[in-house]
Amino acid sequence: MTTLIAIVGLGILSLVFEIFDFRKAIIPVTIIGLLAILGLTVSEFNSPGSYYNNMIVVNKFSVSFSSLFIILTIFLIALGHSFYENHQTKLSDYIAIKIFLLSGAVAMVSFGNLAMFFLGIEILSISLYVLAASNRLNIKSNEAGMKYFLMGSFASGIILFGICMIYGAMGSFDITEISDMSQSAELPIWFPIGIVLMTIGMLFKIAAVPFHFWAPDVYEGSPTLTTALMSTLAKVVAIATLYKLLAGMNADINYSFQIVVVIISIASMTVGNIMALRQVNVKRMLAFSGISHAGFMLMALLSLANSAGSLLYYTSAYALSGIAAFSVILYVCKNRENEDIVNFHGLGKTNPLLAAILTGSLLSMAGIPIFAGFFAKLALFSQTIQAGYLVVVIFAVINSIVSVGYYFKLILAMYTKESNEARTGKPFLIYAVAIISILLNIILGLFPSLVLDLLA
Repeated sequence: MTTLIAIVGLGILSLVFEIFDFRKAIIPVTIIGLLAILGLTVSEFNSPGSYYNNMIVVNKFSVSFSSLFIILTIFLIALGHSFYENHQTKLSDYIAIKIFLLSGAVAMVSFGNLAMFFLGIEILSISLYVLAASNRLNIKSNEAGMKYFLMGSFASGIILFGICMIYGAMGSFDITEISDMSQSAELPIWFPIGIVLMTIGMLFKIAAVPFHFWAPDVYEGSPTLTTALMSTLAKVVAIATLYKLLAGMNADINYSFQIVVVIISIASMTVGNIMALRQVNVKRMLAFSGISHAGFMLMALLSLANSAGSLLYYTSAYALSGIAAFSVILYVCKNRENEDIVNFHGLGKTNPLLAAILTGSLLSMAGIPIFAGFFAKLALFSQTIQAGYLVVVIFAVINSIVSVGYYFKLILAMYTKESNEARTGKPFLIYAVAIISILLNIILGLFPSLVLDLLA
């Protein structure tokens, strides 16, 4: 609970700094504050508890994912120094929105009550709507914000309707009480209907097939830093929350529900990879790649009892490689009208370091050792086989091979094509974030037990 309060206080502080014209101190103070909050959060790892009548629950699951969210937010705010340098008068607004978004993310994995869950998801969603349309002079950004707002609001309505169904069936919003009552032999029909509706809404949030159509357009139209946030932090929050919802309400007892998860998982992996092969815009390519990775993450729902550690590891590996990739995209495509692959031609010669970092992040997403993405997939595959769903793993392996095609299309462009222009400038924070994130990815690949054992 102290983590949540500290995050909100830090967001208010960033707005106060704008009032007193301390703009240059906003990002450094915010990063230092988030590092302190990270330490505070980690200190609660072995101190479980509940607050405000079980509205907020602190346990190993919530602390582990909250720590990941804070780390990702630190990276995203650090990247904002270069991205918003031409918008200094609004810097505090952008930073504050990201911090408040983080508070919603922490609430989504720390809730013990469905009311707190919905409050968290709305804080996160509204922040994303604003950030998607934050480039008000760009018609694509306006379109992205409006499309995301309309479809996201519709998904939130479905989630809220599902919550109403569950309350009507159980007479409570408390997850512990719902879990206890769900053991009953005879459950009202409204309970499974509510579970299905909430799952549909959350599948939209992670852009899983067939609820994925918004993602490519919103990713392409949004400012690149916002796209990075959607692709990493927002997606990780959504899948972790969906896992907690289903595990908390014992949804894994329904075999037919698992079959639906299998179909959606396979469809997401396949559709995402096939569509990514056709893309020439890097942000659209990563949008479809994210759809594919959502399919991989959904495999964790097939063994809810023991896959929390694997899910944490996979989301960490995916998010760190995504942060590294978008750091390079921010550098290469700054002040350009698009993020097409042609902009990356010759990067291997003009900037070998960033080209190597982008190559490493793409190889991690493809599942190539020594990067964490390989071991993350291996962990999920092993648990899925143990759960009896070998067919899902077969499709996952095939799709991992297919993904190499579009990842290497970008890699080959960097190393085999000639650049038409010289790239100047070496922004420190972009380099720092890119290097640290890819190094963390490699460290997790070499020592997977650092994460896998946290929730064992």
